[in-house]
Amino acid sequence: MEYISISKAAERWNLPERRITALCRAGRIVGAKKVGGRWLIPDTTPKPLDARTKEYAAQRRLMYPHEGYPTVPRYSEEGAHMKAVRAFEETYRYAPPYSAFTPYRVCPIGAHSDHNLGKITGFAIDKGIHIAYGPKQNGVIEIRSLQFPKRAQWHISSTPEVKQGDWADHLRGATIALNLRYPLRVGLCAFIDGELPIGGLSSSAAVIITFLNALCTLNRIRLTEQELILIALEAENKYVGVSCGKLDQSCEVYCKKDHLLYLDTKDDSFELIPRHPVMKPFKIAIFFSGLERSLASSKFNMRVDELRSAAYALKAFAWMEYSKFDETYMRDVPVEVYLRFKDRLPENWRKRAEHWYTEFARVEAGAKAWRRGDIEEFGRLCFESGRSSIVNWETGSPKLIKLYEIMTETDGIYGGRFSGAGFKGCCMALIDPAYEESILEKVKREYLKAFPNMEGKYSAHICNTADGVKLGYNA
Repeated sequence: MEYISISKAAERWNLPERRITALCRAGRIVGAKKVGGRWLIPDTTPKPLDARTKEYAAQRRLMYPHEGYPTVPRYSEEGAHMKAVRAFEETYRYAPPYSAFTPYRVCPIGAHSDHNLGKITGFAIDKGIHIAYGPKQNGVIEIRSLQFPKRAQWHISSTPEVKQGDWADHLRGATIALNLRYPLRVGLCAFIDGELPIGGLSSSAAVIITFLNALCTLNRIRLTEQELILIALEAENKYVGVSCGKLDQSCEVYCKKDHLLYLDTKDDSFELIPRHPVMKPFKIAIFFSGLERSLASSKFNMRVDELRSAAYALKAFAWMEYSKFDETYMRDVPVEVYLRFKDRLPENWRKRAEHWYTEFARVEAGAKAWRRGDIEEFGRLCFESGRSSIVNWETGSPKLIKLYEIMTETDGIYGGRFSGAGFKGCCMALIDPAYEESILEKVKREYLKAFPNMEGKYSAHICNTADGVKLGYNA
């Protein structure tokens, strides 16, 4: 295929080069791609129609006859970027000046430990959240998700101080947290769309980071990576009320394609360990159970409180100094203290502590295995993490537990576990690409045999590692 430059297209279509560049950036020119710093356009691409004309509307109806706003949550594995762009154009009658992407994440080892300053491993994946947006100089935030039916709206200077109980609460919390540090002037109008079903891949953190990046771009704010992580975390902890740690945000910001993120959440030190040249090939499989449930209304916060209670009690048993309950972390309690006094803990507290300490050891062993290219050992540790999540952390619905058990009995899967809190959503697995077809067939067959009512709700997706989000606003 032959390609032409922006200047050649401008001459051919009698349009300004700046206009064509904006259309390329918004995904309005079919087949356009960016190579280095230059946009290239297929020689056969027709002139884009004006979105304000009847001809454009007629073309849209012919090309996308089923297009429309959803009334129930949905997802679109392919074309999420273009769906967001098209929805923006049809609503606001002009092309969105900006678009951006934030990846989802998976955590193979290191689950349920970041909130107590543990160590984690993670990958960003090549599926995530897309946003198409533009400025609103009056300071209004007007945002729609193509995965939920209702538009959300508020003003940057009068964001509701308590959550409203809808999908946009994460973004209201982010607005408040950012505004406390950098006074905002410009609002935004936006559409967002996600590529995969909701649950287990930290879509909430991805949406927050995407939104923060957009607000910062429009208000000419330059955040550091750590600021972005902490502001996004504050939105979830303080506004939404989820007692999560910084695993999700860190993976979506720090990760690099073909590298394992190895992060210590106590001091935020991290290493990006490259894929070893001798390591066997792998891909990331995501198996969605079809089960959906809110993280904040689940037992997630209870599990965190039980672990923190165990840490508080262990400090008291060992005559260690302690202060406020919410400033007590298991990381501050040496494993020797746990081994000495664990039998004095209530059973639930002991189980949570057992998971935390053994998961800490698995993360360290996993980093070593990854560093030497031993994906089989890394996968074994990932399966161990999943088992401990079931037995000691006591998470996982019957459907997710069944998916995990099927994975352990499927050839070609190095390792896997629940992804996320474990009360809904999906399991992730590291797989040998040579077995991809047989893995997808077996997992689906065995899962739907156990839960036939999940037909049409269950889905599986193959992903690769990816870079973390690119920070917005370059002065």
